[in-house]
Amino acid sequence: MKIFIPTPLRVYVDKQDAVQVEAGTVGQALNALTTQHPDLKKHLYSDEGKLRAFVNVYLNDEDVRYLPEKEATTVTDADSLSIIPSIAGGC
Repeated sequence: MKIFIPTPLRVYVDKQDAVQVEAGTVGQALNALTTQHPDLKKHLYSDEGKLRAFVNVYLNDEDVRYLPEKEATTVTDADSLSIIPSIAGGC
């Protein structure tokens, strides 16, 4: 499956905009990504091993946080994940 990487994190994945991984679930896909690119892990996960609050992951067009099985959701090679960092700010 393909994982799309946002511009600020591409420096940790050899400047690629997407990374191909083999996985059966969302969690396995993210684990495969951070195994291939270990410097990325600290930007996605807290010290406790939880996805950081400001990191949003979408399976196709669905926010993983709202899927019934969350990171245990089954994926296929035809699926894609998108990592979308939250943007905060304003006046």
